[in-house]
Amino acid sequence: MSRVYVSIGSNIDRERYIRAALAQLQQHYGPIEQSAVYESEAIGFDSEPFYNLVVGFDTGESPKQVSATLCEIEAVNGRTRDSSGLAARTLDLDLLLYDDLVLKEGKLSLPRDDITRYAFVLGPLAEIAGERRHPVSGQRFDALWSAFDSSAQELRRVWIPQVSE
Repeated sequence: MSRVYVSIGSNIDRERYIRAALAQLQQHYGPIEQSAVYESEAIGFDSEPFYNLVVGFDTGESPKQVSATLCEIEAVNGRTRDSSGLAARTLDLDLLLYDDLVLKEGKLSLPRDDITRYAFVLGPLAEIAGERRHPVSGQRFDALWSAFDSSAQELRRVWIPQVSE
């Protein structure tokens, strides 16, 4: 079994789609560990704020299979794709880590570059996997988060009943 971490984001009917993603991931993979839910502004395009969190779970599926499952869950929940990738979305599920695997194969890149680029990915990841190390840099995620300049990417913790503590 491999430990996988996935980021979840939504800025259309946010609570509904976050709940749906969590339920479908749990139905498919079993128990999941989840960070708190955070609200953050859209980056790179003008849109409504996002809800974001990170989940971790164990799987026997390959990285490609996990990625395909994530795309299926997005599609079932009405995800449409803009050619630029910068658009509002019902659901955005991104495979961040697959154990310590380093892989670049087509669109699949592990670890995902977003980990060190965005507060809404690194903060929640550090919350549930702070002791783990980035497969390329070797730095712990809690140390990366402590050093991260989040001044331009504010995170606001939100509470959704039965989703976050």
